Amino acid sequence: MRTIKIFIATVIISIFGMGVLSSQNGGSEILHTTEITVKQGHNARFIEGVKKWKECYLKHNGKEKWSMWGRQQGIGRVYIMTGLNSSWAEMEKKDEVDNECYVALLNHILPHIEKVSSRVATTMPEVSRSRPEETIYIWVTYYKVRNESSFKNVITQVTEAIKEKEGFPRGLWFNFQLGAPDTPNFMVVEPYKGYADIDIKRDNLAKIYADAVGEEKASKLWDLWYETIDERWSYIYKLNPEMSN
Repeated sequence: MRTIKIFIATVIISIFGMGVLSSQNGGSEILHTTEITVKQGHNARFIEGVKKWKECYLKHNGKEKWSMWGRQQGIGRVYIMTGLNSSWAEMEKKDEVDNECYVALLNHILPHIEKVSSRVATTMPEVSRSRPEETIYIWVTYYKVRNESSFKNVITQVTEAIKEKEGFPRGLWFNFQLGAPDTPNFMVVEPYKGYADIDIKRDNLAKIYADAVGEEKASKLWDLWYETIDERWSYIYKLNPEMSN
């Protein structure tokens, strides 16, 4: 996504879709994520700055799509800006709107940013559900693993059991390709309309898989699962429609 690329590059230089977070029915796509940490006490001004930049972008007939998600836990005010490309070649497309709105970015956004980090991942449609249009919250779990092949094998088998029981997978899976040394290998995104949806009781994955293949085979798979994972952590993010396009 050209707009996301310019946004990232400008921020990095200065301080040193809707299809977003969704799995498509075709082949794998490229997900760009920009994690923005806002300076303490600057959150309201940062939000207004992004709105001004968006207003300029739309005024000049910008066509790109992005989503802005606010992290609900953890240290500080953190946002994730996300966008999709169908190919790497799309990154070379020129968008003159970026130049028109550079001043808005420089004056109204950059002064309120503490740091920024960008990552690139590919979608995994074979083990992913589609994203409901009414999604407001997403529960994102990140994984650092020792063996990507073994990890993919586990999630593929468990996903098949979930699909057999419930009709479709529960989450949207992504495999990270580019990023800093602390970048995870995978993430799974579970979409919700609201916090009340999280309270809905469902069988856990261990029970679903054991019911499908038996306790003995399930036990071996979970042993492989725990042997493969190095680290695992989660956050909930809330969509900000006014800052998204």
